[in-house]
Amino acid sequence: MSIEVKNLVKKFGDNTVIDNVSFKVNDKETLAIVGFSGSGKSTILKLICGLIPKDSGEIITSKGDIAMVFQYSALFDSLDVADNISFALRERKDLKKKYTEKQIKDIVAQKLELVGLKGIERLYPSELSGGMQKRVSFARAIVTEPNSILYDEPTSGLDPISSTLIENYIVRLKEETNAASIVVTHQMSTIQRTADRVVMLYNGKIVFEGTPEDMLKQDNPYTKQFVTASLEGPMKMTEREK
Repeated sequence: MSIEVKNLVKKFGDNTVIDNVSFKVNDKETLAIVGFSGSGKSTILKLICGLIPKDSGEIITSKGDIAMVFQYSALFDSLDVADNISFALRERKDLKKKYTEKQIKDIVAQKLELVGLKGIERLYPSELSGGMQKRVSFARAIVTEPNSILYDEPTSGLDPISSTLIENYIVRLKEETNAASIVVTHQMSTIQRTADRVVMLYNGKIVFEGTPEDMLKQDNPYTKQFVTASLEGPMKMTEREK
């Protein structure tokens, strides 16, 4: 079991953002977390990778790295592609003396080839398209051979063709790394192409858990509203979200 969340609670002041949430993600499995904006999806990722503290509950992960792919790539503008990807290998205390320069160069080339970007080591983020930046962030995420990969809205801001390409690489990286993966998304194409299971959040609680096929059946009023993009249903947008 690579990721297990038990009775997780997170509050910001008086607002309970994550309310007693539990789920599991196995090795070589992708869980999609979906829901309206503000439902707590990205907060769960931040809790799992330790960016913010939980209030209560348990987060159990297998030994090894947890990689995070941020919504907007979060590449260092002042570093070229090779230095962005190798940053952890050079700067982390447990890794900075582990590899020679030749080994680092070979690892970077291998990861770039895996995401279909062979030979762009010396380019800078500003010279890349949005889709290429996303794939560089994928290469950076897997450079430490993580057991778990967390994706925060990986297709946000991309055109449909670039989104399909990114979705294909999410599937490929799962197969290549055997990692447990969590994809936070609101796009049905991403859910259908990448996910083995789906968890839907509303007001910080799980209101649906099942396969993408189960979700598309629309037997659940929450999934029906989400799939049909209807304003009518149990989920109500706040004034801040409208």
